[in-house]
Amino acid sequence: MTSTISEHERSLRVDLAAAFRLFAKLGMHEAVANHFSAAVSADGKQFLLNPKWKHFSTIKASDLILLDADSSKDDIATHQVDVTAWAIHGQLHKQLPHVKVAMHLHPVYTTAISTLADPRILPIDQNTARYFNRMAIDLAYSGMADDASEGERLVGLLADKSRLLMGNHGVLITADTIGEAFDDMYTLERACQVLATAYATGQPLRCLPDAVAERTAQDWEKIKDFSVAHFEEMKRLLDKEDPSYAD
Repeated sequence: MTSTISEHERSLRVDLAAAFRLFAKLGMHEAVANHFSAAVSADGKQFLLNPKWKHFSTIKASDLILLDADSSKDDIATHQVDVTAWAIHGQLHKQLPHVKVAMHLHPVYTTAISTLADPRILPIDQNTARYFNRMAIDLAYSGMADDASEGERLVGLLADKSRLLMGNHGVLITADTIGEAFDDMYTLERACQVLATAYATGQPLRCLPDAVAERTAQDWEKIKDFSVAHFEEMKRLLDKEDPSYAD
């Protein structure tokens, strides 16, 4: 990274690269697909995105591409950007200036839940309750999101939510910071693992009462510092193992 990069952008680059490396270590990557973005400018339109088809475990801060949501498709063609990444993140940062970070993954358990006829994340424990009435759901998967209109449709489904469970596909998480998005994605996958395991027993589920689930979800929303601390602790472990992500 050159000296012309602001400290703000440098910090975003390092944290986003760390998130890629950590999700690879957690086995939540999908070959050389999937994508994360982080807004650099105040209006959200300038954002960082991972380059096309580069494995999460190898991504460095300097690899991330700075894009502008107002760019044309022809302009983007000059960059090494996956077409589905541009379709989703380009539209998201163009239309939702309040979104600072967006992560799209196909985690095994979350994706498995997304394929069910009823893909709601039912509140059966503390982790699943975090998502009580807080997930937008897309039930109209029609192929890869490879054009602006599909990206616009997906972004529109978020409405007042920060998470979109993409039916028969995966998940899109948005947040104010990379740490919050990382922890949200991590906890969502753990929640879906618990839910899938409970479904696998074939026994009836004992869901939390709505009032308890709602109160638990509200409690989660009060501890954003927990999410940030989780990410910082994971970064410290990464620093000991391989700090090259920050290069």
